[in-house]
Amino acid sequence: MTSDAVSGALPPGATIGILGGGQLGRMLALAAADLGFRCAVLCPDKGSPAFDVAASHVCAAYEDEAALAAFAEGVDVVTYEFENVPAATAAFLAARKPLFPGARALGITQDRLQEKTFLSDLGVAIAPFAEVSDLAQLEAALQKLGRPAVLKTRRFGYDGKGQVLVREGMSASEALAQIGNVPAVLEGFVPFEREVSVVAARGRDGAFRAYDVTENNHENHILRTSSVPSSLPEETQKGALDTARRIAEALDYVGVIGVEMFVVREGGRETLLVNELAPRVHNSGHWTLGGAATSQFEQHIRAIAGWPLGSTRRLGRVEMTNLLGDEAHGWEDLAREDDTRVVLYGKAEARAGRKMGHVTRVRPE
Repeated sequence: MTSDAVSGALPPGATIGILGGGQLGRMLALAAADLGFRCAVLCPDKGSPAFDVAASHVCAAYEDEAALAAFAEGVDVVTYEFENVPAATAAFLAARKPLFPGARALGITQDRLQEKTFLSDLGVAIAPFAEVSDLAQLEAALQKLGRPAVLKTRRFGYDGKGQVLVREGMSASEALAQIGNVPAVLEGFVPFEREVSVVAARGRDGAFRAYDVTENNHENHILRTSSVPSSLPEETQKGALDTARRIAEALDYVGVIGVEMFVVREGGRETLLVNELAPRVHNSGHWTLGGAATSQFEQHIRAIAGWPLGSTRRLGRVEMTNLLGDEAHGWEDLAREDDTRVVLYGKAEARAGRKMGHVTRVRPE
């Protein structure tokens, strides 16, 4: 289906192509359906949660060019629910249909070295870092940044995976072995007080809207709760939103982006350091589903389809709690709670630490 002749926006009835079939893809497909769009999902994993709610799906590897070509033929725009889409896959699809966020944003954010270099060049405050491609580079980086320091794989890390805290007494070779002796980045240790994030969206026309700064609590490196409003001073919150805008504009970004930040106390005042970027809808933005006038999932669909961005107005004091493993089995008790929205992801097997759903509780201001 072609775009609207005047605005360039995709009309209802168009098909959104989503790479990835997890819970984020599922919630994107549901949001798209509310706007009158159809969704096609491509994912190599059988039984992917997004398959259940999409108009169509393709179960194929991201490297399967025949499947990709057929997928592209049946959609009007392509997006993704996770940042580890192979670069060759993104390039293949971008040559055939509009791809949002673009291949450049994907390439930068899926490689920690590229991401940190991009942020540093942009003048965004981040932790000191050094490239690590071998043992000699790691030893030199540890001499420069000191211990403790955090060694992270350049690619494929999430929920604390692919990283190790290098303390006094740990050898450089042991640290490298723990992450599989793959290319990495060493970060100076940041004694942060807490973690916050900004979930924001940029439209195809350059319009920008951000949700309120969100306070995040992690357990065992997995996000446990996200809450708004933040207790940060108003000036600090404005700085966080401005940083997110600068990043989105520098990437020529289209869609929803998550900007994770550390709150650090320096000289009696709180400052922010950007930790990581997520080129997609973000777990810390799940509170917007029921807690904001426009959810992050609808906002992402609006952005990539060329629609006007929706209001990011918060509907009260909101807290989102991830349901991990067997906790999702308590859905009946949760469903009895007033002012609580239960979202389950349709995953067949509950495993320890696996995100099975979330609940959002909205309270009056």
